[in-house]
Amino acid sequence: MEITAKELRGKPTQIIEQASRGTEVIITVHGKKLAKIIPYRMKEKQITQDTDEIFGIWKDKDIGDSVDNYVRSIRKRRSI
Repeated sequence: MEITAKELRGKPTQIIEQASRGTEVIITVHGKKLAKIIPYRMKEKQITQDTDEIFGIWKDKDIGDSVDNYVRSIRKRRSI
């Protein structure tokens, strides 16, 4: 479902209800797609599926069993 920003200002409650029922709402400004409103529970499912994977700067490092242990080991005080 695509709506304009003006329509969103005019009836925000109805649009939020549509999104909560599972409809993705795309907001346009001057004909260009600017934002998307999606149901919260759909996004939550995606997050829980990806929590076990290492990402970002850690994905190419050989850090052993966990990122937490690796970070703790590099934060330990160095003895002189």
